[in-house]
Amino acid sequence: RYLKEAKRHGDHLIVVITPDKNVERLKGKKPVNNEDERVEIVGSLKFVDEAVVGFESDFYKKTLLSFKPDVLALGYDMKEKEKDLEEEAKKLGLTLNVKRMPAYEPEKNKSSHIKKRIKEFH
Repeated sequence: RYLKEAKRHGDHLIVVITPDKNVERLKGKKPVNNEDERVEIVGSLKFVDEAVVGFESDFYKKTLLSFKPDVLALGYDMKEKEKDLEEEAKKLGLTLNVKRMPAYEPEKNKSSHIKKRIKEFH
């Protein structure tokens, strides 16, 4: 639902997947699905126009410069602040509207809960 909601805010939805190295650094462990698998899964969703692996360093700056989005949709659990990202875009000569996407049943849909349910079936 998060990505469907993000699509409502623009004409073309590009989903930037966090690189494996960044996931490991942030979470302290490797992702269950590697970045290529995550790109394939997300890219197969009918409302996603494009899925790409993001940058390992200067993630937001390089993403903003590469795609020059009008809208940036942030997940409910992302720590970045909307105003900080809008200010960063302004420094780069871009106008950006940052939208915080609402959580959709987070206790049911958090990746850690999904992984636990998958393990229970195996």
